[in-house]
Amino acid sequence: MFDWFKKNTKRLSLPEFWNHYEDSFKDDENLTLKSARFVVLDTETTGFDYHIDRVLCIGAVDIISYEIQVANSFEVYIQQERFNEKTVPIHGIIKNERISTLTEIEAIERFLDYLGNAIIVAHHAKFDVTMINNMLQRHGFPKLKNKVLDTVNLYRETKIRTNFNQNETLSLDHIADKYLLDVSDRHTAAGDALLTALIFLKTTTILQNKKDWTLKDMLKL
Repeated sequence: MFDWFKKNTKRLSLPEFWNHYEDSFKDDENLTLKSARFVVLDTETTGFDYHIDRVLCIGAVDIISYEIQVANSFEVYIQQERFNEKTVPIHGIIKNERISTLTEIEAIERFLDYLGNAIIVAHHAKFDVTMINNMLQRHGFPKLKNKVLDTVNLYRETKIRTNFNQNETLSLDHIADKYLLDVSDRHTAAGDALLTALIFLKTTTILQNKKDWTLKDMLKL
């Protein structure tokens, strides 16, 4: 009884958009690569310190029926108080640049509405997910509930591990080069999300064909 009361009191203290997001989840052990919806995301940030740096931009694209839905891509820029000029050459986002920006809470609402209960895919996913969770926690929200796949882990599993490749660089650029993918739109959140989506399709196809892996196997990584 107490747990029920605590849970429902928490729900009443959160905005309706969070409750709608939370209610979208259900256990489905029968999801496959063909039937699941994936949201491939990337963040551009003011730096790489989880405690002091902030998300500048979230870019994402979804995969439905194992096909990239380019027309349904997502991108938001977020208003900033912190600015780190050293990272500008990486992400190209300049303070006071004339782009439409949202507050963190507005960006959270739009992103959760887009994300829903999809499986998150990202390259070095821990970083992106942690930065977004920090955004949520600054505004009193719980962490993301979505399952997560990391394309670094997927790519690693496609390779035969030897002494020659155990120290192989696993950057987005390196893997894109291995797969002969265009990197002309790198270092924008939307561009990196699309590139990650292409790598995701390539690696998961290899794992299906060579190892008979299912989505359930991949989620164990």
